[in-house]
Amino acid sequence: MTRYFPAEWHPQQAIQLTWPHSKTDWNWILSDIQSLYIGLINTITEYEDVILSVSDSQTIEWLTPQLIKNPFECRFYICDNNDTWARDHGPICVFEDKKLLIEDFIFNGWGAKFDASQDNQITDRLFQQHAYNAHTYEAHNFILEGGSIESDGQGCLLTTRQCLLNTNRNASLDQSQIEAYLKDALGSEKILWLKHGDLIGDDTDAHVDTLARFAPNNQIIFQGCSNSKDEHFDELQAMKAELATLTNTNDEPFTLVELPWPDAIYEKADNQRLPATYANFLFINGAVLLPVYGVEQDAQAISVLTHALPHHKVIPINCETVIRQYGSLHCLTMQIPTAEQLEAN
Repeated sequence: MTRYFPAEWHPQQAIQLTWPHSKTDWNWILSDIQSLYIGLINTITEYEDVILSVSDSQTIEWLTPQLIKNPFECRFYICDNNDTWARDHGPICVFEDKKLLIEDFIFNGWGAKFDASQDNQITDRLFQQHAYNAHTYEAHNFILEGGSIESDGQGCLLTTRQCLLNTNRNASLDQSQIEAYLKDALGSEKILWLKHGDLIGDDTDAHVDTLARFAPNNQIIFQGCSNSKDEHFDELQAMKAELATLTNTNDEPFTLVELPWPDAIYEKADNQRLPATYANFLFINGAVLLPVYGVEQDAQAISVLTHALPHHKVIPINCETVIRQYGSLHCLTMQIPTAEQLEAN
């Protein structure tokens, strides 16, 4: 049985989201985040379907009239949730002999920092409701979040030591055992580990999707930091140096693309620095959604991504509200790939 872990820009059947409600940590800015979700859903359904997990049928009735009749649809599924970070409680999808396999790993609230008991059931419950165009499901006794790994679609997996080797995840396993598990479960050939890179305010223990991302044409698009006075400078410069040493499965170096460093953004209530990053973008079919924050570097980030991804339309999404809960755009989403291109090949 051959497994293949597609890159995020592989053709997608849908983007999965989990709706924020009053019992989530968004309750203090609920109208703001729900407005962002409505805009996000309406943007995505111009390109592909949305799988939306909601906690009750009343939400469906309230939300439906606010959705635009786009070429694609928002499909609703009722399922309880603790929070909304679908990147980490959603499925990790691979192909096994060209058929889509829904892999359900344990989500423990980023190292038992938060209750995730309901979130950890979402993938199973959505699969049972036929949310995914897939017939095969596999549950793993292994803690893994989607935001902690990146696939280039060519056999490489990029991750961080701070997250995957953390004792608050799979403490009984050492690095070699974790590598072996990932290669077996995902079909990856080469695991690339980053030692450096972290954002203040990030609860995830340095998820790679806030730091460095694979992109088409053997690129890694990463969050730079050019301000030597910023507290992130040393770590992100060290990460940049690490990235320059990495090679793909053909032992070729990657082309590095550096994103600008956004001005520091703070929560007004407690002056906590918020983890703004441009690296937390999302590939959808024919476009890429870029988180922006209402700072002067937004325009440069749009320009950098437009140049690096000439075959994708770059669509900025204002994520000032999202980072108030210490994540960003990519963290809210999970792509579900389609097998159509594989069958064509």
